Amino acid sequence: MSILFELRYPTHWYSKLLVIILALAFFTLLATAGIATVLIYRIIKPQRTSTDINMASFPGRPDALTFTVPGMGERTGWFFPGLRGAPTIVLCHGYQSSRGELLTLESTLQDHQYNVFIFDFTGHGAVDGITTFGYREAGELRAAMNALAQRNDVDPARFGVWGYNLGAYAAMSDAETDPRIRAFVADSVYDDPPQMVGMQVQQTGLGGFPFMVRWAQFGFRWLNQGYRHVPPLSKNAFRLAGTPKLFISAVDDAKLAELTRQLFLKSGDPREQVILPHGNFAGMGEEDKRLYENRIVTFFLQAMPPTQPSAR
Repeated sequence: MSILFELRYPTHWYSKLLVIILALAFFTLLATAGIATVLIYRIIKPQRTSTDINMASFPGRPDALTFTVPGMGERTGWFFPGLRGAPTIVLCHGYQSSRGELLTLESTLQDHQYNVFIFDFTGHGAVDGITTFGYREAGELRAAMNALAQRNDVDPARFGVWGYNLGAYAAMSDAETDPRIRAFVADSVYDDPPQMVGMQVQQTGLGGFPFMVRWAQFGFRWLNQGYRHVPPLSKNAFRLAGTPKLFISAVDDAKLAELTRQLFLKSGDPREQVILPHGNFAGMGEEDKRLYENRIVTFFLQAMPPTQPSAR
């Protein structure tokens, strides 16, 4: 009781100093929590950019394909037909991106006879809401594949997936459990969604504040309690043995490059790794995009040819 009394009514210099330190610590934590709350909201609800195309005149003869995400309603993506009965490659855009930024990659793959499908994740492009950095998005990808498998002009048992950061997490997550994914490309993938939250906080310049990253990650985990039992990708990476996979990382994004390298090492053969000087396909120049697209096409042609029989 005397200790509490001394803290409430300090009479000694050292108890006064202790009270000041405790008060500063309390208000620092309070301010950090408040700033982190604002940050996490801005991070999980990024600015959206949407692209519309004229289905009747756009090259590649795309169809609008509607699919249902359990508990979230209907979504619409763009299906670009290739060789009848060929596998379908699903392109999964990254954080703060949209399906419209993948049209050149789509065109290159379609030119090589693949069916190609692109759509927007929640909180991006034409879809409102907040992102979960892969937790929910893996289910959205799975729902899209289920709808595609119902078509009579594709191979329902052969899918390829390409993804960048957020999309790469969703692609790899589904590849660990869905045998229909016969090959995938993971560009700048992370092991666990809170890691991506931490990197986004660092990019704001506020990551140096005490506990800022941890507060933001705590808030993100609290918002996504329903996924608290979802393990990191690395825990089930052993299941990818036998599935052809290409991991891509960029020198100018050292943190994601290291996380991608670790997943590459844990995923088993067959596997390939490409390290680029600059990342983010959507922001590349024309020449870099052309070289990137050639790498992707070459990988899928070797791993999952359009005319390969569906039987294993």
